[in-house]
Amino acid sequence: MARARTAYLNRADVPDRAALQAALDAFKLKLVLDDGYVPLETSGYLPCTLHGEDAGFTLRFRDVGEDGGKYPALAPVLGARDVAADIKWTRDIREEVSAMAVLAALAGAFGAVVHDPEKDALIEAKKLLSRAKEGAEEL
Repeated sequence: MARARTAYLNRADVPDRAALQAALDAFKLKLVLDDGYVPLETSGYLPCTLHGEDAGFTLRFRDVGEDGGKYPALAPVLGARDVAADIKWTRDIREEVSAMAVLAALAGAFGAVVHDPEKDALIEAKKLLSRAKEGAEEL
């Protein structure tokens, strides 16, 4: 069963690979993004390396469109954010850790609002990072 979250960002704040990797490095999770990450263009599985082993998740960038109107919890905080980064992962703990860490970095360092579309709930950066670190301890 796939898991999914969406990070909403201002187009100008979508990080390049180096900036996103630097934000991830600050978490000390030993997570390395693949060179295939291209801001606003990545669409599909993004490989990563976590503690020297293969990991990754699916990432797709898209325009926000009507998302604010679909989700009552999201609408008041969406503001001028015009890019959605849809992130999905499976039950594999390495995929979850990778996804949670990237979401935490986007929220904490680049002003993203992270949303769980299934529950129409907002998720804070520190909760995302906490889950990434808990998952990393399970490895």
